[in-house]
Amino acid sequence: MTIADIKKTAETKMAKSVDAFKAELQKIRTGRAHPGILDQVHVDYYGSMVPISQVANVSLLDARTISVQPWEKGMGPKIEKAIRESDLGLNPSAQGDLLRVPMPPLTEERRKDLTKVVRHAGEEAKVAVRNLRRDANEHLKRLLKEKAVAEDEERRAQDDVQKLTDRTVAEIDKLVHSKEAEILAV
Repeated sequence: MTIADIKKTAETKMAKSVDAFKAELQKIRTGRAHPGILDQVHVDYYGSMVPISQVANVSLLDARTISVQPWEKGMGPKIEKAIRESDLGLNPSAQGDLLRVPMPPLTEERRKDLTKVVRHAGEEAKVAVRNLRRDANEHLKRLLKEKAVAEDEERRAQDDVQKLTDRTVAEIDKLVHSKEAEILAV
């Protein structure tokens, strides 16, 4: 493994950590409606549990309402039940085949709790990135020990990995701040 391979691997894994953090942030409910909120809700479809997006069209009606249009006639009540029983605290209402899922407004206390959840998730993402940095540095030290690279090359590579880590952590901080602002906006 070369220094370039180690840097490329670290960069790829850090990008995946950021993507995973973004996906985690989408699951956190704000006052606004977002079709991605229902991604983690699964419905019983002929004996197997599948995401709602595979049995219905999920879209926005307005800023505070999600519409769910099942593709099959009999799926409406099953989807409604799945949304109601999820831990999202949503209460869908059926209008013929169409399900309307209104987003209840958040209380001030709930908003503060959600900002703590966002910060905690951000901290976990930063820890994951720092662990990746540590792994990359250990690989670099192993190369130095095996005399595959010179000391100054290894030092330069460690500096590059540190810069990559700093950029990634800054990106995570930016995501945390924007999500907090979104949650606290009334």
